[in-house]
Amino acid sequence: MYRALPARSLITLVLIAALSAAACGAASTPTATPTSANQPFTLRVGYLTNLTHGGALIGLDRKSLTSSLPSKTTITAQAFNAGPGEVEAILGGALDAAYIGPSPAVSAYLKTRAIRVVAGATSGGAGLVVRPGLAVHGPADLKGKTLATPELGNTQDVALRAYLADHGLKTDPQGGGDVRIVPTANATALTLLQQGQIDGAWVPEPWLSRMIIDLHAKLLVNEAELWKPQGSSATTELVVTTKLLDERPDVVRGLIEGQVATADWIDQHPTDARTEAGAALVRLTSSKLSEPVLDAAWARLTFTVDPLANTLKKEATNARRVGLVSNTNLNGILDLRQLNAVLKAEGKPPVGTAGLGPG
Repeated sequence: MYRALPARSLITLVLIAALSAAACGAASTPTATPTSANQPFTLRVGYLTNLTHGGALIGLDRKSLTSSLPSKTTITAQAFNAGPGEVEAILGGALDAAYIGPSPAVSAYLKTRAIRVVAGATSGGAGLVVRPGLAVHGPADLKGKTLATPELGNTQDVALRAYLADHGLKTDPQGGGDVRIVPTANATALTLLQQGQIDGAWVPEPWLSRMIIDLHAKLLVNEAELWKPQGSSATTELVVTTKLLDERPDVVRGLIEGQVATADWIDQHPTDARTEAGAALVRLTSSKLSEPVLDAAWARLTFTVDPLANTLKKEATNARRVGLVSNTNLNGILDLRQLNAVLKAEGKPPVGTAGLGPG
């Protein structure tokens, strides 16, 4: 049975899939070799204890995420504070798959080409708040201020640095420049904001709504608004290692089928999904969100299997111009063949790759 443990601890589940390995392949997608299919395998998955990872929280809790995996598959799920920690685990060989923000996914791909984005998970649900009473009415007023992000190079960190750069404010990875950015765990940022030790924070949900409702912080930037009218931005992607994709495509197929099923259930049961995600966070963090916070946070989130490929392009461009990556060559970061095969089998339209890989 899936049960909650503290962050960065492992949770072991033994799952027997309802689908056979023969159903895990398609002519247009990779297929498992006879020597690998149906062999015992431990799938190591990372995720964050945020509502922006609600699909993972709900999917693990309901087992919809894992019910289509091949037989003889054991799952370990590990929680992280932010995406760069997951990247370290992936590149260090400790994870096979992860729910991760687009910026850490871009960084991991540019470093080693060792991962592929195989599906989307969440859009929306992040922004910048400043502490109540602070005389900040626009970006120019942020000069000289201290702001927190979850971790250097994570999706919210890159978004904040790019936003500041758009308005002529300089930052650097060491915390210097016109605005001081300090990598801070979300829970710690909440406390520091309450104590007045930081001036604001760019954070994901539910921390954004907690700061607004519980601390009466001012919402200065709703990140979703920055992408309009052109489109939406991804907040969470599903990535796998190239090793897993090459050696156990049947496992990847089963994981994607579970991701599609979970997203469908959330779409069809929004109220129940909100409640289940909140309950999952209580078990994982021992902290219960108030109903107003949960409602406000959930309203900012959209759960989709579309990775929103253009997000990855913009994330790479933003990361380069604020000095966090040296190039933006993302050719091959997406592999949506398995996802589109699953969608086709269910009579759903395919999702696009924007030229970033096979689909």
